[in-house]
Amino acid sequence: MAEGLWRKLGEGAWDSYSAGSKPAGYVHPMAVEVMQEMGVNLSTNRSKHVDEFAGQPFDLVVTVCDSAKESCPIFPGAKQMLHWPFEDPAHAEGATNERLAVFRRVRDEIAAQIKKYVAAEAASVSPS
Repeated sequence: MAEGLWRKLGEGAWDSYSAGSKPAGYVHPMAVEVMQEMGVNLSTNRSKHVDEFAGQPFDLVVTVCDSAKESCPIFPGAKQMLHWPFEDPAHAEGATNERLAVFRRVRDEIAAQIKKYVAAEAASVSPS
């Protein structure tokens, strides 16, 4: 979800890539559904392992789950590393509507954090 949100909210100014330390091998169907509600199509995305990006330079690396921070590899070329802990909605339990509610909440929390970051970056580069 974070990759799709960065692409949408960054309005073309950011390239974004998402990967996990223990990828499921598929994009969760509920993630696809709640992102489609925002006009973001994840149906062609794939689950990737962080090792695919090892050694690549990044301006920013953001980990989003507590378990990811502990098992995320070091990106020595990253100019900035941030940790934004969010609940992993894939672990939500309950009826379908309850699980979808968790996916929506986490989606909205991630979106709010990205909006805050993008706004701060824009403010830091705009002339006074």
